[in-house]
Amino acid sequence: MVTFLPSRPGSLADVPSFTRAIGGAESNVACALAAAGHRAAWVSRVGADGFGDHLVAAVAAYGVDTSAVRRDPDRPTGVYFRTATDRADDAHEVLYYRAGSAASAMSPGTVPPGDLGPARVLHLTGITAALSAGCLALLRDLTARRPGRPLVSFDVNHRAGLWRGADPGVLLDLARGADLVLVGEDEAEAAWGLRGPAALREALPEPAVLVVKDGGRGATAFARGTEPSPRTPPADTPAVPATACPAPAADRGRPASAPAADRGRPAPGPPAAPRPPAPATGPGPGRPAPPASDAVVFVPAPRVEVVAPVGAGDAFAAGFLSATLRGLDLTRRLRHGHLMAAAALTVPGDLGTPPARARADRLAALDDAAWGRLHLGPGWTRTGEDQEVRTP
Repeated sequence: MVTFLPSRPGSLADVPSFTRAIGGAESNVACALAAAGHRAAWVSRVGADGFGDHLVAAVAAYGVDTSAVRRDPDRPTGVYFRTATDRADDAHEVLYYRAGSAASAMSPGTVPPGDLGPARVLHLTGITAALSAGCLALLRDLTARRPGRPLVSFDVNHRAGLWRGADPGVLLDLARGADLVLVGEDEAEAAWGLRGPAALREALPEPAVLVVKDGGRGATAFARGTEPSPRTPPADTPAVPATACPAPAADRGRPASAPAADRGRPAPGPPAAPRPPAPATGPGPGRPAPPASDAVVFVPAPRVEVVAPVGAGDAFAAGFLSATLRGLDLTRRLRHGHLMAAAALTVPGDLGTPPARARADRLAALDDAAWGRLHLGPGWTRTGEDQEVRTP
C-alpha cells in the first residue's frame, strides 16, 4: 500500500498536506528483513498505475525481490491516510482506500506455488484476511498444515476498521494454523475478548511459538521444546517473508511474503463466519491442551524516545524473524524484536534503519541490568553512536 503521512499533528480535516511513503504490514516486514541482511521477497498485487510503480520501486530499493508482484490493469493500488497519533489514542484517524484494490482481489488461484518457494519462512498477517472473501480463502489455504511447507509466521494485526460487519474471530482460526504467532494484548482483547498471555496461550496451544506483545512494557514468548526451525534452503534460495496483501516471503535463505490476486471482482469483505470459541479456563472439547513443556520468557522493552508511534509491530516481527532465522535463543529473539521496533519508533515513517547486525547482537547480549538501562532516541542506529546505554 501507499501511505500518506501528515505534515503535522492534527485531525485529517485540519492537516494541510501529506507526504507519500510506502506502507502495508507485509511489505514493511520484507523491507526490514532485507535491510537487516536477509534475502526477502514480496508477493502481492498492485495496480497498473503510478502508485503501483512507486510502491514496487520503493520496496525493491530496500533489496526486496519484487518479481512475484503482479500488476492488475483493472484495479487500483490501495492507499491510506493517517494522523500522527498512536493507534491506541482516541484521536487517531485512519482512512483506508483499498476496497476493490488490486490486493483485495487476491485468492488461492492467484498465487502460483513457485511464487512462495523455496522459502524458509512464510510471513502472513490478519490484515489481508479482512480485505475480501478471496483474501480470507487465500490465508486459510496458506495456513493449512501440510507436509513440506515453510515455517508459517502469522501476525494477527487486528484493525477494527477493516472488520466492520465481519467477525475477527476468524483470525483465531488462522493463528491456529501457524507455527509462529505474534499478537498484541490489546488487539487480542478487542478481537477475541481474551486478556493476558496465559489466556492467549490457552486459546492458542497449536503454534510452536506464541509471542504476546504488551506495548512499551515488553513481550512474552511461549515456545515448545519441539518448535520447528526454518528449513535450510539451497545456497541460492532467499528467505522470503510472505504476506497476502502486498506480501513478503522470507529467507530462502530468507523469509517470504505472499500473494497475488485473481482477475475476478472480489467480494466487498470476508463473510461473517461463526466465531470460534476462545476458552478462558480450559482447552475445550477436541482441542489440545496448552503444552506443559513450554519455555516462557518475558523481555521488557527498552525505553524509547518516540518520534512517531507507527510501524513498531511490523518492525518487531522482522526483528524476531531475523533472530529466528539465525537460530538465536528466545530471549535474544525478543530483544532483537524490541531493537528493530525502536528503530521504527525513532523515525517519522513506518520504516526505520535497523542497527548494524554486530551492534544489535551486542545490545541483545547485554546483561539484564544493562538492558534495563537501555534508552534509545532518534539517530541511535547510526554507526559509531554509542550512547544508547544510559543510566537513569
